[in-house]
Amino acid sequence: MYISLRPWEIEDAALLAEYFNNINIWNNLRDYIPHPYSEEDAVRFIEGQIALSPTQNFAILNEGVLVGGIGIILQEDVYRMNVELGYWIAEPFWAQGIATIAVGLMTDYVFDSFAINRIVAEVFDYNKSSMRVLEKNGYHLETVRRKGILKNDLLRDDFVWVKQKIY
Repeated sequence: MYISLRPWEIEDAALLAEYFNNINIWNNLRDYIPHPYSEEDAVRFIEGQIALSPTQNFAILNEGVLVGGIGIILQEDVYRMNVELGYWIAEPFWAQGIATIAVGLMTDYVFDSFAINRIVAEVFDYNKSSMRVLEKNGYHLETVRRKGILKNDLLRDDFVWVKQKIY
C-alpha cells in the first residue's frame, strides 16, 4: 500500500461523483454537498480547487488509484489561526488504514504550508472509525457538542478533535 495526495484533476470528476453518490459517504458529509452529486458538481468543485494556492484539497491515492479526498477550510476573523479538516474514503477502501496515513500526510502539509496554529476536525457521533483515525494522528478530543448537528433530520452529537502546532 502506497498512499499519496495530489491536487484534484478534471479527469477525476466522474469518479468523484460516483463516490459521493454513495449514501454511506454522504451521511458523513456536510449538507452543503449536494445529493445526488452530479459530474457537473464535481467539475465545479475541482475547477474551484485548481485556482487555490497553496492547494487546500487533495485526492487521496492508493497505488495511484483515486480512493478518497482530504482538505481544509480556512477560517476567518478571530478564528484565522485555525483550519477545519475534512476527509473521506470511498466505501470499497474502508478499514485498510488509508485514512490514517492520509490524515498524517495532510496534517504535516497544513502545518508546513499555512500560517495557522490549530487543525480542527468535526466528526458525527456515529463515525467512530474517523475518530480513531484522528486519535492515531495525535489529535485530541476537545469537546462534544451535544445534539449540535442536524443530519438526515436527526439531532446528533458533534465530536470536535484538535491538533495544535508545537512550537
